[in-house]
Amino acid sequence: MNGAETAGFSAVVVIGLLVFFYGGTFLISSRIGKKNENADAYMTAGNNVGFGISAASMTATWIWASSMYASATSGYTYGISGPIHYGLWGALMILFIYPFGKRIREVAPKAHTLAEVMYARHGRSSQLMLAGSNVVGSVISLMSNFIAGGVLISLLSPFNFIQGVFTVAAGVLLYTLWSGFRASVLTDFVQVVAMLGAVVVIVPFIFFAAGFPAVFESGADNLTSQQGNFFSSEAFMNQGAPYIAAVLAYAIGNQTIAQRLFAVKQSLIKPTFITATVGYGAMVIGIGMLGVLALYLGVEPTNGDLNNLIPEMAAEYLPPVLLALFFIMIIGALSSTADSDLSALSSITMADVYGQNVAGKEKANPKTMLLVGRLTMVVATAVAVAFASLQLSILDLLVFVGALWGALVFPVLASFYWDKVSGRAFTTAVTSALAVFLPVRFSWIPTDGLFGIVVDVLSVIGIGVVLGLMVFGFVGAKPAKIVGTVAALASAPFAIGSLHEYATLCGSLVAYSVSTIVCWSMSVRREESFDFAVLSQRTGDFDEADEQTPADGPDTDGPADTTDTTDTAQPK
Repeated sequence: MNGAETAGFSAVVVIGLLVFFYGGTFLISSRIGKKNENADAYMTAGNNVGFGISAASMTATWIWASSMYASATSGYTYGISGPIHYGLWGALMILFIYPFGKRIREVAPKAHTLAEVMYARHGRSSQLMLAGSNVVGSVISLMSNFIAGGVLISLLSPFNFIQGVFTVAAGVLLYTLWSGFRASVLTDFVQVVAMLGAVVVIVPFIFFAAGFPAVFESGADNLTSQQGNFFSSEAFMNQGAPYIAAVLAYAIGNQTIAQRLFAVKQSLIKPTFITATVGYGAMVIGIGMLGVLALYLGVEPTNGDLNNLIPEMAAEYLPPVLLALFFIMIIGALSSTADSDLSALSSITMADVYGQNVAGKEKANPKTMLLVGRLTMVVATAVAVAFASLQLSILDLLVFVGALWGALVFPVLASFYWDKVSGRAFTTAVTSALAVFLPVRFSWIPTDGLFGIVVDVLSVIGIGVVLGLMVFGFVGAKPAKIVGTVAALASAPFAIGSLHEYATLCGSLVAYSVSTIVCWSMSVRREESFDFAVLSQRTGDFDEADEQTPADGPDTDGPADTTDTTDTAQPK
């Protein structure tokens, strides 16, 4: 199958579909009138979003065009278990968010960003470190969604890739710019209903149109032994295991997730995230199976670019009506996450840059904050469009960002539970982890010999940390320590000596282990203890800043000084 020869739409039809989708979402978002102009609502919708909207928004944000493309890429690359490794672990990570989320909302019920809470917990450098990582992550996410849109439009219409990128970017910005996060969650509900309905119809239709189930017998010769094995070690080591670690980091470090955590009613956190878990898993695994089908069919995507796989499969096997539905589904998926990225970036600049570091919480002007947020969206869109022209691999981008955020997971979570963690321990742990992660991930240092053994040992510790954190969220510290220790000891005989051969997996695991070791060792003997009660006083509404306790003052238990050499902890 050659994508350049597959059926597509005329320019008029594509423009009509885009006007229908983006015009409709703009009309929905325009319901949020000017009388509701409010900086806090622009960032978190008043911390009072109900179950239906919250669950749909969480599902739509986690289901993005990039995750669909990446799931199909995983199926095409690793065979039948590829989409399972991608979709199942991603779904479970949504589930793992909620116990941590309940704790975060308990201590900071009206915060806007995790970085804002880190400012109250540790000081400026920890805040900017977390905010900076989110800026990088959200720009990469935004870029990958624009890539997905550009690929889709270029394959199914006369327009080229760059024109497609510009169109999608302009459409998302159109309906998000005015109302921010409120527009994002409101349109997410409509988008996720449309996406789920489309998947139920489109995926089975393509399967049967392509000759299912006979094709799984006639095309079996196109698979290697590993691709045909449901329990493929290659699929697990190269896709499953790195993604388990990466998506846990996404869950904790991603502002688009945190923003919805702070927006939903506190009593609805658990049902919201459980519902999103089921919705994400079903949809992404289903779409990923198109990659497996393409593998059995012997499909060669145009120019060898796996980002073309799903659009070309759809163009080959869908009739015009269903192809239009598919087009809307992908546009909806990428838009639901792109608008979340724009909202996340605007919240970071509004709350963390302007609100805390430029004006200060007491003096922050809500109208100025809104202007800052909207300018951020415009600039972020322009930057993402510029980088999207590079057409990088979406799957590689997702795994890289997740691994990068692995350096933050333990220090962030420990800061919400352990009163001994200091600002110095936080920043030292994260920078140390990044210093080890980068050379391991990109093989800057040969892993033969002693360095390889060191990487393997750190990776084994990382396995224990990841599994221990997962258990900790649900059942507490003691079972987590047991599970983490057993996991590390059980994996050591198999991992030490060979695990360093998997750079993607090791990079993520060493980020976890180094940050955990450094943070723990610098905190365990610390005498001062932090009073978590002050977090709710130091975070909250900007529109009512005059009613809040001062954010930083010499006579309060406020955040550390701007150099972050001390901590907010007070002796008990």
